[in-house]
Amino acid sequence: MNDELVSKIMDELTKKLGNIDTAKPEAAARAADACCCEAGCNLTEFVGTAVGHTIGLVIANVDHQMHEKMGIDKKFRSIGILGARTGAGPHIFAADEAVKATNSEILKIELPRDTEGGAGHGSLIIFGAEDVSDVRRAVEVALRELDRTFGDVYGNSAGHLEFQYTARASYALNKAFGAPIGKAFGITVGAPAAIGVLLGDTAVKAATVDVIGYSSPANGGTSFSNEVILTFSGDSGAVKQAIIAAREVGKQVLTTLDPATELKSTTQPYII
Repeated sequence: MNDELVSKIMDELTKKLGNIDTAKPEAAARAADACCCEAGCNLTEFVGTAVGHTIGLVIANVDHQMHEKMGIDKKFRSIGILGARTGAGPHIFAADEAVKATNSEILKIELPRDTEGGAGHGSLIIFGAEDVSDVRRAVEVALRELDRTFGDVYGNSAGHLEFQYTARASYALNKAFGAPIGKAFGITVGAPAAIGVLLGDTAVKAATVDVIGYSSPANGGTSFSNEVILTFSGDSGAVKQAIIAAREVGKQVLTTLDPATELKSTTQPYII
C-alpha cells in the first residue's frame, strides 16, 4: 500500500510540474505582449504599435548614405516608417488616409512575403517630409486607421479574405495600385489564390466597375504569395456593391476549407 501511495503522489507531482512548465511560456508571452503594449518605448524614434504586429517609427534627420542607398530625394530630411508582419491592403489604405490628412508624401511601398507563415504579405511603407512632425503625424494617423481597415479582413487556418474601400483614392493607393486619384476605389483579396480569382470575377459581375489591376502569384503583383488581388474603380455605390458581393461569396468558399472555424472580422466590418 505504501508503495502504491508513494507512486500516486509522485504521479500527481509530475502532472502538476508538467502543467506549470507548459503554462510558463504562454504566460510569459502574454506578459511580454502586455509589457510591449503598456510600457511602450522611450526612444524618440518610436511612434507606436497596432494590429497586425505593426510598428510605427520616425527618423528626424536621415543620414546622407541612407538617403542614397534607399533612393530617397534629399529634400525629405525626415521619414516615417510603417512596418508590419501581417497586412498589406489595410496598411496601404491607412497610409492613404494619412497623406490626405498631413503634409507628407509616400516615398516607398514594399510588400514582403510574410503574414507570419500565412498566405499573404507584410508591409513596409515610407513617408517623407521636410519636418519630422509631419511624418510623425502621418504615422500616427495610419496607426489609428488600422483598426478600421482591418475590419473586412477574415481568416482561418486555410487562408484569408480581404476587402478594402475608399470613396476618394489618394497618393498611397495611386503609388501601390495605380488607383485614379480622387475616385472611389476598392480591392478584393483571396487566399488561396483560387478563391481570389473567384472573388474578382464575382465583383466585376456584380456592378459596373473599371478593373485597374489583377495580381496573381507569378505575375509580379503579389511577391509570390498564394493569393489573387483585384483592384477596381468607379462610382462609389458600384464599388461598394462589387465588394459586398465578393465578400459574401468569399466567406462561404473559404469556410469549406476549415468548417470548424467561424470566419470573423479581425476588428469590425466597415464596408456596408
